[in-house]
Formats: sequence, C-alpha cells, structure tokens
Amino acid sequence: MTSVHIDLNADLGETTAGNPVADDQAMLEMVSSANVATGFHAGDPHSIAATLKAAAAAGVTVGAHPGYNDPVAFGRRFIDYDPAELVDEVTYQIGALDALARANGTKISYVKPHGAMYNTIVHHEAQAEAVIAGIKAFGDLPVMLLPGGVAVDVAEKAGLTVIREAFADRNYNPDGTLVSRREANAVLHAPEDVVARVLEVAERGSVTAVDGSVLSVDAQSVCTHGDSPGSVNLLREVVAELGRREIAIRSFV
Repeated sequence: MTSVHIDLNADLGETTAGNPVADDQAMLEMVSSANVATGFHAGDPHSIAATLKAAAAAGVTVGAHPGYNDPVAFGRRFIDYDPAELVDEVTYQIGALDALARANGTKISYVKPHGAMYNTIVHHEAQAEAVIAGIKAFGDLPVMLLPGGVAVDVAEKAGLTVIREAFADRNYNPDGTLVSRREANAVLHAPEDVVARVLEVAERGSVTAVDGSVLSVDAQSVCTHGDSPGSVNLLREVVAELGRREIAIRSFV
C-alpha cells in the first residue's frame, strides 16, 4: 500500500444563471475535495445544489467556499469591509450551503475562503479575525488556508484545524504569496509544469517560486482550478502521473 497521498481540491459550483465556469462533473470524477461556491461571488441555489448532489454521488468531500459579495468581479477584488459585517456574511454563506448540502445528500466538512478574501487574510489581521470568527460562529470546521499567513495563526488560536494548501496552477512569490492575477505569469498553463508542481508538493512538501527559491509548504491539499483553460485535461494528466507513481488521491477528512 502506498504511503504517499495528496488531496486534490477544485473550486466548483460557480455556474450562475446557466452559464458554467467549470465542468463540475468532469472535475468531480478526479478530485477528492470540492470547494463549493456559496452564491456571493458566483453560483445560484439551483446550480449549487446540482454540484452538491454530484459531489455526494461521487463521494467527494465538500467544503464551503465563501467570498466577498462581489459577483461582478467574481470576488477577486479587495473590499474594505466592516469586520462585523464580514463575520455575518461568512456565517451566512456557510449556513446557506450547509442547508443545500444536507438537502442533497452530503454535508460541509471544511471552509476555504475564495479569491480576494483568501489572499487578503494572508496579511490583513482584522479581516482574518473576522473570517475566522464567522466560521467559528457556525461551528468548529477545519479551514483551508495558504501556509504562513496571518489567518493560519488566527485560526489555530481559535481552535480550528488548519488545512494548508498549495496551488497546482499558480506561480508563487519568494515570500510564499501567490503572484497576482494582474501579472502575466500568475497562472501555469503547460501540463508538464502543473504536473511537476503537484509532484513537488506531494513528494517533497515544497513549491518553487518564480525566482527559483524553494519554499516549504507542508500542504495537505493541492488546488486545481476548474475555470482555467484546459483545466479538465490538465487535471487528467496530473491524476495519470500520480497513478503511475502510486501516489494516492484522498481527502484530508
């Protein structure tokens, strides 16, 4: 039996008004965890419910993927929230998704903040405190975060389990943050680069930054974006190579 394993997660449930962002069904056949949108940055109740039902059928672990209430920008621009409002919005989103999950044969097992919220709480202490408080108000769910950020310390002090995450298709700055999507080199597109990244995380617990420096990430999960061009084929190549190397794909739950 293999002793090396990794969780593959993807951001799903982001179809809005019948306009799909990713091929959720195809991704659910390969990932072990699904970060399902909660309707604020993307998704609507009907499409979210369909993704949850498909995740339940596939045996994929479900996490809530709350974001800023900014569908125009897909939750990818900073909003200077009043912390109390952010607490309530995070709790609200998790609660809504939990209700839909239970109605469709599954449950919420963790939380992963989305987009600008995810990146902001790496360094913004007030928002990190608010997001973690919003999660705690719902319950003691594990939270998926970028290693080394302020939110990791806040979550652990609050008694939450932290799932450290790496990204299969995003470039890293030398300080461990993600290269901004405003930069041309933010996203990895070549299959061989994406496969190499996942293998580096699974086998060595590290990622290589844009300047060539090697960063320790000790990640329990790797994100594969379903909304990237060719994402399904990219993930198929990743899964095939993991299989060849006898690296198991399984949820951290």
